[in-house]
Amino acid sequence: MQKKIRSIFLVFLITEIFFSATKIHAQILPSYGNSRTGGSGMQFLKNHFDARSTAMSGAVVGLIDDPSALFWNPAGITKVDTAKVHVMISRVSYFANINSNFAAIVFKPGKLSYVGISVISMNYGDNDETTEYQPNGTGRKLILGNTLFGLSYAKILTNNFSFGLSAKWANEVLTNVVTNNFLFDIGLTYDVGINYSRFGVSFSNFGLNVSPEGEVKILNLYKEQNVNTFQEISAPGFFRLGFAFDPIHQKDHIVTVAGQLNHPTDNNETLAMAAEYSWRNTLFGRSGWEFGTDETSAFPSLGVGFNLLRNFGGLRVDYSLVNKVRLGNINRLTLSFMIK
Repeated sequence: MQKKIRSIFLVFLITEIFFSATKIHAQILPSYGNSRTGGSGMQFLKNHFDARSTAMSGAVVGLIDDPSALFWNPAGITKVDTAKVHVMISRVSYFANINSNFAAIVFKPGKLSYVGISVISMNYGDNDETTEYQPNGTGRKLILGNTLFGLSYAKILTNNFSFGLSAKWANEVLTNVVTNNFLFDIGLTYDVGINYSRFGVSFSNFGLNVSPEGEVKILNLYKEQNVNTFQEISAPGFFRLGFAFDPIHQKDHIVTVAGQLNHPTDNNETLAMAAEYSWRNTLFGRSGWEFGTDETSAFPSLGVGFNLLRNFGGLRVDYSLVNKVRLGNINRLTLSFMIK
């Protein structure tokens, strides 16, 4: 009982320290006005990469138990089923030849400690530069790209409580202008122990404002101008609070229901609700809905998964379909394998 009290106290202490340090005042319910959209740079850090989480509209901070936890909640890697190593690879294709790739690996160096490495890259294809004075093109190409490398460490502190920390290097390239930033994620998970209920908290992309470096040529009506000084930009920070429980938890059938509050520093709060069905830990069906987003959906996000266990470890394939009214359907495919 004393361990549980100390764990709960630590949860609220960390939360209070973070809010005090960053001066973020989260609301209880989503706000549909006073949008802060466009208030930060490095927007690729807001993209979701794995199929299971996107099928559940991102409501996974409290239940995540695979390598995608390196993106959502670093404390979640303590729940990864691994004896030696667990690897995840995911790819997403968007409109206009834009695609993103995500790779993560989690291993267990100690009895209660876990280490994870993650890589994210985004490609935007070839882009012709156009201006208001040369709408058919200037003859120059725009080079766009994003990269992120992350190193995470997590530890089981008690039977119920886990803590995780990530250090990340983020890079954004726009032709001759480059932005680099070092960021940190903090996360925790807590198993309440009642009806398989658990919750998680994560703070993502916590860092300092940085200035892009380089030089860009801007063509105006009279002449070409070189610009080499830029305004400082911040990374899109996130506070996420998620809760999950299993209303049905049997040997062959498990139903998990999850809810999550998302508080970004550059947009309105959103609320996500999701459910996942598992049959013998082999077949999975998932669905979710996120409320309060700027880009709405015509129908809930959907997903399926297949988990194949073998003597050497296991193989899992996940697929998700997310609909956006203006962006259309987005398909994600994720492959995971575990080596014992």
